[in-house]
Amino acid sequence: MALSSPQVWEDFFKRYYWESILELAKYYPEKRSLSVNFSDLERFDSELAREFLEHPEQVLKHANEALSAIDLPADVEFTNTHVRIVALPERIQIRELRSSNINRFIAVSGLIRKATEVRPKIINAAFKCQRCEHVTMMPQGEGKFVEPFECENDVCGRKGPFKLVHEESEFIDAQKLRVQESPDDLRGGEQPQTLDVDVDDDLAGIVAPGDRVVVSGILRSYQRSTQQGKSTFFDLVLDGVSIEIEDKEFEDIEISKEEIENILALGKDPEVYKKVIYSIAPSIYGYEEVKEAMALQLFSGIAKALPDGTRIRGDVHILLVGDPGVAKSQLLRYGVRLAPRGIYTSGKSSTSAGLTATAVKDEFGDGRWTLEAGALVLADMGLACVDELDKMEADDRSSMHEAMEQQTISIAKAGIMATLKSRCALLGAANPKFGRFDRYEPIAKQINMPPALLSRFDLIFILTDEPSVSRDTAIAEHILKAHYAGELSVRRTNVIGSGIEMDEIMKAMEVIQPVIQADMLRKYIAYTKRSIFPIIQDEARKQLIDFYLGLRKQGEDPNSPVPVTARQLEALIRLAEASARVRLSNEITTEDTARVIRIVMASLKQVMTDPETGKLDSDIINVGMGKSQRVKAKTLREIIRELQDEYKGAAPLEDIISRAEESGIKKDTVEDMIQKLKSAGEIIEVSNERFRVV
Repeated sequence: MALSSPQVWEDFFKRYYWESILELAKYYPEKRSLSVNFSDLERFDSELAREFLEHPEQVLKHANEALSAIDLPADVEFTNTHVRIVALPERIQIRELRSSNINRFIAVSGLIRKATEVRPKIINAAFKCQRCEHVTMMPQGEGKFVEPFECENDVCGRKGPFKLVHEESEFIDAQKLRVQESPDDLRGGEQPQTLDVDVDDDLAGIVAPGDRVVVSGILRSYQRSTQQGKSTFFDLVLDGVSIEIEDKEFEDIEISKEEIENILALGKDPEVYKKVIYSIAPSIYGYEEVKEAMALQLFSGIAKALPDGTRIRGDVHILLVGDPGVAKSQLLRYGVRLAPRGIYTSGKSSTSAGLTATAVKDEFGDGRWTLEAGALVLADMGLACVDELDKMEADDRSSMHEAMEQQTISIAKAGIMATLKSRCALLGAANPKFGRFDRYEPIAKQINMPPALLSRFDLIFILTDEPSVSRDTAIAEHILKAHYAGELSVRRTNVIGSGIEMDEIMKAMEVIQPVIQADMLRKYIAYTKRSIFPIIQDEARKQLIDFYLGLRKQGEDPNSPVPVTARQLEALIRLAEASARVRLSNEITTEDTARVIRIVMASLKQVMTDPETGKLDSDIINVGMGKSQRVKAKTLREIIRELQDEYKGAAPLEDIISRAEESGIKKDTVEDMIQKLKSAGEIIEVSNERFRVV
């Protein structure tokens, strides 16, 4: 027996939502929706709540009728209001949707992958008969546009022709969204599935790609069409009734009381740092410093909003540069596995959105422009692991600066003006241009990335494959032990009566077993990001200042390079905050600052040491050329200028090299610098191997 009726809903509104309705009346028609918590409906009448889930279309119609007809004390009449049911107790994963869910009211969570432009949709079309001018109203459903078969005027009785009268027709704003499963909900290796959602009126335009949402609505099915005709298969589309935007970090990761007790106990363990480091990619031998940096990246610093509106990021960006076969990709994949919210992709992305975002016209938008989120937007408030970062598309390269520092991505294309959020840490991997890394060449010369982008990384590590008997022996033993453990496990699983005991397997597995299991470490990280917000203590602050000033002092001599900039100081602060979080401390102590100074110095020595002078030079990263190279470039420009005056036109390459060698500049360096000066537009090649200064 049907319980729902407009009268029942009116009783419910007056008992539970009268104040909210009066508030709605105050702002109507700018505000047209009343959000109703499903738990209130259950408290009012559990049978009505159950009927709503099973027969939502009719019950929702009664609810909207009751809201429109409710007697208000103010001089307001609701004519276009909506009841939006929110906070369903159960959410269904997109991959778990089945035919039994069709025409039921459901809630799904995920992130917005695509969003079309908001455009008007006709819901009640007015047609004027061209013969008698009678106007016929035709309600429009989803899909095909419906026109009148004949004129309603009995006197006329003709079958048209009819003309659509826009002024008398009723339109509503409409938008199409594509919701993708959140990375948080996926097990390792699973591909996220998507669900298309239709929204209209005041729901249209309230979300952007990358937003994490809970969408509630009625699940519809639409028959597919093929070249041979109609298919027996149907597509699922959610008719959106409400959208809840989730902006709290990791709120969907559930941590039990027992797990919180284990987390607090782990935080008090004096060996907590070692345990965390040894739990990151244990199957990969060595790289303790890189793993320590990755640990700090996972825990992250604290984002700050200053009174003047400036936002300082708390996320740590790390770049791994190295030879082929040094496990860069495996480190990235393990980072995704440990991050409570992580995405793995390649710089040579297969999607049109690439790493950042784009506006495209495709089938999804039915000819409309669609805003599609890339990897950094989808990883918002998480970790984006990008392999082959040096091979990113040109469009991504231009917007990466904003994405990494301001943590937003601005789109201005085809009339679409949007700013998407990319509040994520970036763990990137890049390969040297010439196959293997050369320690005697500046890093900017060896990676296909502009210096301005390289300078955005807080830490850069060089992973080289250099033969060493002791290290190679240790790596070989580690790899063989890992394979042996795997072989034992496979034999025991597949061969009945193998004679292999579980204890033997567990002992062999010790070499690759993480100290803290991945699921527990994910929850440990999520807990710290929710609950731990450390403040730097005076002694720790003094230690950072002394370290920074000590390095800067080395650059006071006019002939010395600038060793570090304020960017490195900000990186130190972020890393120190993360270090305090690892041990669940709300205070940043000298223990934390000493640790991050060691890590930052290890990175600086690898990438900012001038191979000619042995001194730290921040321009190697920030400009792409150290001070010693800039001096040589200046000398080379003067040589070219002198020679072009002597030759009354252009300087021959042979003479440039000869005179440069007299000044102590090698031939290879001359040829390399000429290419750089040409690229910078400081010199031009007038004819074959003849140059002049611009």
